[in-house]
Amino acid sequence: MDRRRLVAALSLVAATLFWAGNYVLGVVAVGELDPVSLVFARWVIAVVPLVLIAQVTEAPRWREVLRHWRWLVALSLTGLAGYNLFLYAALQFTGAFDASLINAVNPALILLAAAIFLQQRLTPRGIGGVLLALLGVLLVLTRGHLEAIAGLRLGPGELLMFGAVGVWTAYTIIGRRAPRMPPVTSTAVQAAVTVVAMTPFVVLNGFHGPRTAAGAWSLAFIAIFPSVLSYLLWNRALRVIEPGRAGVYLNLVTVFTALIAVLMGQTLRWSDVIGGLLVIGGVAFTSGRTRAPRAVEVSRGS
Repeated sequence: MDRRRLVAALSLVAATLFWAGNYVLGVVAVGELDPVSLVFARWVIAVVPLVLIAQVTEAPRWREVLRHWRWLVALSLTGLAGYNLFLYAALQFTGAFDASLINAVNPALILLAAAIFLQQRLTPRGIGGVLLALLGVLLVLTRGHLEAIAGLRLGPGELLMFGAVGVWTAYTIIGRRAPRMPPVTSTAVQAAVTVVAMTPFVVLNGFHGPRTAAGAWSLAFIAIFPSVLSYLLWNRALRVIEPGRAGVYLNLVTVFTALIAVLMGQTLRWSDVIGGLLVIGGVAFTSGRTRAPRAVEVSRGS
């Protein structure tokens, strides 16, 4: 793995770590803010640092970026607004672990969507990595009892999370099809578009802010780490790593969610350790160097 791909891989790992915090602290936040208020407040807080970082690091030509407004609106409505609305609505009915289990379906769906829409070849290595990582996630969430999967019943929280999975897949594929734009600038514009899009719903339903210090700190974390840093790291990495392979890293969200739970006082089981190793192994196996078809290289612009 060359240095450029290594940096991209580490960026995806860091992004998933912050998103794991979004799951855990999202449960706290939705206890005080409704999903619409939470998504709105999240991006209102995040948009200013995003714009400043974009101006300092990329010095973009804003008018040229805004010429791609159709792509930016599509990315905003899927990744920044849609996914998080589904996620926070789901966390009102289900826990962080259950939500992250369904999130593990995302890599497989991204891999399939990339093959359909981007002509990215499905390889035995890629399929094997997805299955290995998914097995690890299931082992963690079932506490080593894989037979418990058959007894799972889908409630409103689980169904909403499946909606989140579909929306995030669309965001990832759109991000690969979109014209090249400075990644920080692109994320900043998407955040601004999301704020504008959410404003009418906040006006109609009213804004419900945090009522406790825990709720306020949860909102602050969500607004900076998953909102600013994760999206920047993810968008940068997608310029180097194919979406099918990048999607496998989303399995790490579940592993990091488990680790955060341990830091909060929960006990680490043998199944958590083995499952985490399987996920990491699946990520490493899938992200290994393979020959990519010419069509993908052209669409990637490299």
